[in-house]
Amino acid sequence: MGGKSTVSVVVVQSLMVAKAKEDLEQEQVEKEVQKEKYLEEKAPALNINSMGVEELQKLCEELHSKIDVVDEERYDIEAKVLHNTREIKDLNIKVLDLRGKFKRPNLRRVRVSADAILRSLLGSKHKVSLDLRANLKSVKKEDTEKEKTAEVSDWRKNVEAMSGMEGRKKMFDAGGPAQ
Repeated sequence: MGGKSTVSVVVVQSLMVAKAKEDLEQEQVEKEVQKEKYLEEKAPALNINSMGVEELQKLCEELHSKIDVVDEERYDIEAKVLHNTREIKDLNIKVLDLRGKFKRPNLRRVRVSADAILRSLLGSKHKVSLDLRANLKSVKKEDTEKEKTAEVSDWRKNVEAMSGMEGRKKMFDAGGPAQ
């Protein structure tokens, strides 16, 4: 029973495709007939053989005037289309601007640990904990204070030794302040 229904569906589909193809061909024939009728109305066949020179000149002038009218109409239509496309573009920009303007809610500061951020980004699979302070170097306050006082005392002692050209030469030779 299932085999018969699939065969009948295929037959129905092929019949539908054949009917659509026939309709399409008929529609193309009708368009051609309409095109020929329109051209016969708007541009009748010319009998140039029996015309004289003056008649041909008049015909050319008439055709040129008709061409000018058609060109003017075409130019006007192109200008309208250009104006409408600009207007559409401007309206689209306005719509996008209006969509973009919305009241933003006041945000609250939330304290979240690095582990919580990683857990929210990576999901529950995240098991590694980050201890950011573990990688920092420990510095003793006493060491930094001694270095500061030593620099100040060295500067004061070496002022006289560093003055003049000999002091500059010592700095240059040593690659730094002479001690």
